[in-house]
Order: sequence, then C-alpha cells, then structure tokens
Amino acid sequence: MHIRTDKNHIDWQQVADLLAGFGLSHNNAQLQQQAFENSYAVAFVYDGPVLVGCARALSDGVCQAAIYNVAVNEAYHGRQLGRRLIEALLEQVPNCTVILYTHPQTIEFYERLGFRRQKTGFVRLADAAEKQDWMEETGFLLPEHYRFADNSYEKRPFGSYRAGEQKTDLPPEVQTSATV
Repeated sequence: MHIRTDKNHIDWQQVADLLAGFGLSHNNAQLQQQAFENSYAVAFVYDGPVLVGCARALSDGVCQAAIYNVAVNEAYHGRQLGRRLIEALLEQVPNCTVILYTHPQTIEFYERLGFRRQKTGFVRLADAAEKQDWMEETGFLLPEHYRFADNSYEKRPFGSYRAGEQKTDLPPEVQTSATV
C-alpha cells in the first residue's frame, strides 16, 4: 500500500467508481477529475496499480480547510488506511482549522482522529430536493427547526448582550470566562 498526494496520472474512473460505491458522489470521471484537481490537497491509497482509497480537502492554505470525499474500499477496511488518508491531508494544510461532515456511522472514526462535533454547522444543498430526503433519512441532517435541548442558557436573543456584560444566565462553570 502506498499513499500519493499528487494529482498526476490518476485513473479518474477508479475515483468515480470508488466514491459512487459509497454513495458519496455520482459525478462521472471527468467531474471527479475537475473536483480533485481544483482541491488544495489530495490523497490516494494504492494497492499496486489499484486505487483503494481517496480523500480531498479545500483550503485557503492559511487558516481554514474542509475535507471531502473520504473513501476506502470495503475490502481494505481495518487497515488504518482511512487514518493515513486524513493524516496525509492534514500534513498538506498545517495550522489550518479543518471542518468536515461525515456519515453518522463514521463519527467515532473522526473523533478518534481528534475532530470534535459542532452544534452550529449548516449546509445548503445543490439539488436540495433530491439530496435532502436521503440526507435526513441517513442522519446527516437534523430535522428542520431542530434546537438542541442543552441550550437552556440561551435565554436572550443573539446580539442582545452589550460589550463587556457578564452572561449571568450561563452555567456556573462557564460564567467565569464568558463575556461578549
């Protein structure tokens, strides 16, 4: 097994087939090539000449990055290849805050790699009607107008605190350092 982080001599049909096999993308080989070539960072895992994993990241190269299209052929699961793909991407975006969204079944994988879940992420889908139902059914999206039950301290509307004012309705463990 070897990891490549260049975009030269890639069989884009193998990339398209791998991603389609997981339902991550139904773009053809030409569109996959465009997506990966326009990405800031890429990583591919090969077993000889056969592509068995891929991942990519978008980034400004300074402080922000987002990971997409992480896939490893199921026959190769359990060999730390997903970890190696993510590590290869992270090496290409040093000092960047990295975000991603993932299938609910792989949340623990990313937590083991040091990622933390967010409560404030949003997505606006192209082809929304087509994708939204599937994303809701599989757990990618929260129900519309969903609110987290643990936001009990959010009693004031956004922006209603004045600069320097203490948020006294925060839980005690948060009050000491929370000011706006």
